[in-house]
Amino acid sequence: MEIKTVMVVGAGQMGSGIAQVHAQAGFYVILLDVNEQAVTKGIAGIEKNLQRQVDKGRLEEEGKTKILSRIERSIDITNAKKADLIIEAAVENMEIKTKIFTQLDEQAPSHAILATNTSSLPITEIAAATKRPEQVIGMHFMNPVPVMKLVEIIRGLQTSDVVYEAISAVSETLGKTAVEVNDFPGFVSNRILMPMINEAIYTVYEGVATKEAVDEVMKLGMNHPMGPLTLADFIGLDTCLYIMETLHEGFGDDKYRPCPLLRKYVKAGWLGKKTGRGFYEYN
Repeated sequence: MEIKTVMVVGAGQMGSGIAQVHAQAGFYVILLDVNEQAVTKGIAGIEKNLQRQVDKGRLEEEGKTKILSRIERSIDITNAKKADLIIEAAVENMEIKTKIFTQLDEQAPSHAILATNTSSLPITEIAAATKRPEQVIGMHFMNPVPVMKLVEIIRGLQTSDVVYEAISAVSETLGKTAVEVNDFPGFVSNRILMPMINEAIYTVYEGVATKEAVDEVMKLGMNHPMGPLTLADFIGLDTCLYIMETLHEGFGDDKYRPCPLLRKYVKAGWLGKKTGRGFYEYN
């Protein structure tokens, strides 16, 4: 199965990063979002990342121009007709994702693979919104996409071997390491990471230690590059809460119960770096 044109649905931080790495690898990319403002912001983020590489001497100015020339802006979902692979990177919400996949299924050519960058939601359920469940797969990139090497590839119940092999090959072309994971809530990455972050929040909530102390213990004692509370702020506390709720509902086990302090911060609008305040303040 030859993949030449890739559509990325969602021009946020993850979507723009996914678009960037595909364009860098030589694919023609269509970056889609609901309005021009969102697409423009996504393209600006890609330009900023590439310019940083130019400034460091890792990329020629001509190379930057070529990469950007391979990215088409779009606010029209019917452009899915041109894609061999479509990667959805919209908000982490099942209702929104299934609606998008129903629309993509109607517009995309019959051979096209429909992938989702979901970090926790069941691939099988998303695939059920289409008439091609054997061509639906999870392709979970890590943030920041241009830097992180891992792609979790998640098969749904009906995902075909041909589709899996095609996505594994694409991941290798991107310079990523593909790891196959079964379709369970949170997969591997977030099933392990989010309870750790949640437990770190509990240690602050229960007065065991300050947020700074918790982060220092994990950085200096466990050699983590950043503390779990700082990481939560970078991920987005609303995203952390949603994933914990998905784990709690999916497994029915109270060890995944979100910390009340996490819920309180989200209700207060303290979502982390993107809103200027989470566990820490950002200017």
